[in-house]
Amino acid sequence: MTPRMKSKKPADPRRALCLAGALIGLSVALSACKHSTDVVTTAAVPDDYRQRHPIAVQEADRSIVVFVGRGRGGLSASQRADVMYLGQTWMREGTGIISIDVPVNTPNARAAEDSLREIQATLAAAGVPPRATNVRQYRPEDPRHMAAIRLNYPKISAVAGPCGLWPEDLGPSINNRSYFENKPYYNFGCSNQRNLAAMVDNPSDLVQPRPETPAFAPRRGVAFDKYRKGISTATTYSESEKAKLSDTGK
Repeated sequence: MTPRMKSKKPADPRRALCLAGALIGLSVALSACKHSTDVVTTAAVPDDYRQRHPIAVQEADRSIVVFVGRGRGGLSASQRADVMYLGQTWMREGTGIISIDVPVNTPNARAAEDSLREIQATLAAAGVPPRATNVRQYRPEDPRHMAAIRLNYPKISAVAGPCGLWPEDLGPSINNRSYFENKPYYNFGCSNQRNLAAMVDNPSDLVQPRPETPAFAPRRGVAFDKYRKGISTATTYSESEKAKLSDTGK
């Protein structure tokens, strides 16, 4: 008598389909978890470097340091020029008082007091009123550093940066989508923006144009009179011919 063979039950196609769908969904979820941070970071970075590294107008400090030895009070010629320039620039751009920090309980404290009096006199000569200065005493934290007199005041300044941030590779990689989309790297244009912010004399020029100054009426009248008569309005100088080295081009 032959033993009976057990029939194998066919697999349920719906169950296999559900299992395959679950595996695909899990792999998609895992891949999304792996790359979601990079996609959000890349999408949040503007393409224009002026928006990626904007120049901000804010208040910052302008400061100088006056080193004072222990055996001599007063200012040297270069230090006097530094203090005078600080007072003149404060008259033009200062938005607060000038703080003068003087060291105490140091070997050069006596000489610093003598230098302070000359600093105050120099600032007064530059046009700074006495009420616009504030003298503060401080004790240096590190005795190895020479205690100096520090002057600073707040002013409106333009700043940009910081530069040197590299959140992604410059070359081709799986996480760097900017490379394959031919987009500028993150740090592109930062140094240009930072240099422009440092060079601008009046930060308000970055926000709005300056108004025109009144025209010089006498000179404008002479130019209009020449124009009416059909004469050239170009300005000529008799001394210009004396500066020429040759007559080439005549």
